[in-house]
Amino acid sequence: METMTKTSLMAAAMLCCVAGANAQGSAADSVLNRTEKRGLSVGGYGEINYSRNYFSDHVSRYSQPEEHKNDPSHGRFDIPHAVVYLGYDFGKGWSFGTEIEFEHGGNGLAYEKEDEEGGEWEQEVEKGGEVELEQFWIQKSFGPWANLRAGHIVVPVGLTNAHHEPLNFFTVYRPEGENTIMPSTWHQTGVSLWGRYGDFRYEAQFLAGMNAENFTNINWIKNGPKSPLEFDVANKYGASLRIDNYTVPGLRIGLSGYYGHTIGNSYPNEASGVSATYKGKVAVGAIDFSYKGHNWIVRGQADYGYLGDAEQLKYLYNRLNSKSPYKHSAFVSGNAYAVGIEAGYDVFSQIQSLRQKQKHLFVFGRYEQYDPYASTTRNTPYDYTAVKRFAAGVNYYPIKQVVIKAEYSKRILKSLYNDEPAVNIGVAYEGFFK
Repeated sequence: METMTKTSLMAAAMLCCVAGANAQGSAADSVLNRTEKRGLSVGGYGEINYSRNYFSDHVSRYSQPEEHKNDPSHGRFDIPHAVVYLGYDFGKGWSFGTEIEFEHGGNGLAYEKEDEEGGEWEQEVEKGGEVELEQFWIQKSFGPWANLRAGHIVVPVGLTNAHHEPLNFFTVYRPEGENTIMPSTWHQTGVSLWGRYGDFRYEAQFLAGMNAENFTNINWIKNGPKSPLEFDVANKYGASLRIDNYTVPGLRIGLSGYYGHTIGNSYPNEASGVSATYKGKVAVGAIDFSYKGHNWIVRGQADYGYLGDAEQLKYLYNRLNSKSPYKHSAFVSGNAYAVGIEAGYDVFSQIQSLRQKQKHLFVFGRYEQYDPYASTTRNTPYDYTAVKRFAAGVNYYPIKQVVIKAEYSKRILKSLYNDEPAVNIGVAYEGFFK
């Protein structure tokens, strides 16, 4: 399959930088930092979506595309995220924050059809079922320039992880490229040092490692932080770094990255074999921006990732054990990428009566390209993973904290496969209640 070179990715990233950014702090700060010095704070965000997908949902739609070219469309209602923020300022620089997320309106275990495993029905075992503890930390603030945070924290690598709330993207669902190749929202247990000095904001994190046994051909490292156990295994470790610049009014430009070892970060810790021999190095680099000004909002990102020893993952102990809760089949790529850009213009800004009432209607377009299997492992191609996607639609804000979204989107796959158009409608909110 075709792959995007490092040179072209860097060029795309530089084009993103020219366009600009929305000057907001990291989503990792959203629980408490907006309401510091006010005691208890309570807030949250949520999404209610409807989709009609005009393509087949059959498990063999990629292995036998001609047979499913005329399959019927399918629809679904969904509550992707319903989140509650709780925070408390103890005084003297000490504070606490937590973010509890209910995914897809449920609680507990769920059955899913695993496309990469021949359509086998599996009971998904995720830590906490479909209730995610995305943040749970204690923080000591020494000043705006230095804050030390320990606990379960958001890993702000890429645009979506740093700004994952639904008012920070135009599409009904989170931007598809980053949401495919990386955890979203990426959250792990560790220690973070962050602060803001002048026009710069920084954050450095030391984290528990990811588990290579959760990597897949269609989602790359997306499931790496998940654990079916009652604890996060920390035989291996990882680190992330993010720097944002706010020098130009309305513009934010961010650089972020992650590095860690992933093979052997499993239970039990094997003394020999693949897990003891290989490291499974993961390195991710990302550049992103957002710009808000002159009635425009523009956002974009470019992400590139490397996985060492990718050809060995299929032979890890727990992937060979059919009774383990880990992934059992398919090779994983040594590289993955995602590039995307979106722009929206507020047409209500040209209507004085609506502008005075602070109502907004953004007409937007989005284009992205991504591939979680950007390099072939052991001559095993999965050409259907290479996707180009565009979306166009509207975001209507009746009030500042609520948005109604509608879009038409289309995934464009290689000519062997059928393209995947869809219509999505959603309602979302974000705000603090106390």
